Amino acid sequence: MTARLIIALALAAGLAGCGGRPDATPTVEATARGERLALRSAPVADYKPVAATVTTRRMGEARARIGGTLVRLTVKEGDQVREGQVIALVADQRLALETQAFEAQVAAAAAVAARAQADDARIRTLYDKGIYAKARLDQADADAKSAQAALQAARAQRAASAELSAQGAILAPASGRVLHAEVPVGSVVTAGQTVAVVTAGEPLLRLEMPEAEAQALRPGGTVKLDPRDLPGAAATGTIIQVYPAVTAGQITADVAVAGLSAERVGQRVRVMVPTGDRAALTVPIRFVATRYGVDYVRVLDKAGHASDVAVQIAPAGEAARVEILSGVGDGDVIVAPAGGS
Repeated sequence: MTARLIIALALAAGLAGCGGRPDATPTVEATARGERLALRSAPVADYKPVAATVTTRRMGEARARIGGTLVRLTVKEGDQVREGQVIALVADQRLALETQAFEAQVAAAAAVAARAQADDARIRTLYDKGIYAKARLDQADADAKSAQAALQAARAQRAASAELSAQGAILAPASGRVLHAEVPVGSVVTAGQTVAVVTAGEPLLRLEMPEAEAQALRPGGTVKLDPRDLPGAAATGTIIQVYPAVTAGQITADVAVAGLSAERVGQRVRVMVPTGDRAALTVPIRFVATRYGVDYVRVLDKAGHASDVAVQIAPAGEAARVEILSGVGDGDVIVAPAGGS
C-alpha cells in the first residue's frame, strides 16, 4: 500500500509540473483583509413579466345616427381630428323624399291659412256693417286659427324630417387620432354602426393579470419597462387605476408612462409588475468574485478565517447589486475580495 501511495504522489507531481489545468478549488485565508459585510435579509419587491397594450384612456366611436348608404368618408387611419368635425356622411333617399313631401304639405297649409285669414278679415268688415251676425264672425275666427295651427304643424314635420336627414353627418366624438376607418364608401350602414374609432385622452398602458396574482396591484405602484420596446418613453411607469371588475378571472390596470406616444396605440409590450414583497439577501456586486464561470463570496468563520463559498446569484433590480439565492444565509459575514473579481 505504501508503494502505491508513493507512485500516485509521483504521478500527481509530474502532472502539475507539466502545466496541467489550474486548480479551481476555493482558497482559504488564515487572515481576512478587506471590507466586511454582515448579511441580513431585507424585503424586496417581487416582479412578474406581464403583457401590456398601448392604448388611451377612452376610445371614441364615431357611429352612424341613421341607416343608409355611406356616401362620403373624409378621414383615414392615423389622421388627427377635432371633436365635432364631420368625418363621414350617410344618405337615405327615402328621407329626402319625405322632406319634399312635407315641403308640399307646408305650401298647402300656408295657402289654406292665407285664405282663412282673408275670409276672416272680410267677414269682420261685413260684421262691422251689420250684414253678418256675431256667430258667423266667430266661425271665421276659428277657421283662421285652425288653418294657422295646421301650418305650424306642417312646418314642424318638415323641420323634423330635415333634422333627421342632417343626422346623416357623422361627427368625431373626441379630439384625437383615427385608429380605424374601415367601412368603405358605398356600403350600407345601419343606425348605431361604428364607422371610425378615435383615440380620446392621454396614452397609457393597459395590462391584465390573473386575480390570484394581482393582489399587490395598487394605485401608485411602480411598473418597470424595457426602454427598447418604447423609444422615448420612461423606463418606469405608475399604476394610476385598478379596475374593480374581474373579467374571466383577470384584473385590469392602467399604467401612466412619461413620454408614451399615442402613435403606438395597439402595440403590445412586456412590463415587470410587482406581485408582492419577499425576503432576499442583496449585496454589492464587488463582494462577488467569479472564477471559471463559478461565483464565490469570501465568508468569515468564527475564528476570523475567510474561505471562498460558491453561491448562486441573480440581478437585484438595483445598480451594482446582486441577489444571493443560495450558498450563504442570514448572519454570515463576507469580505470583499482584494483587487476585485
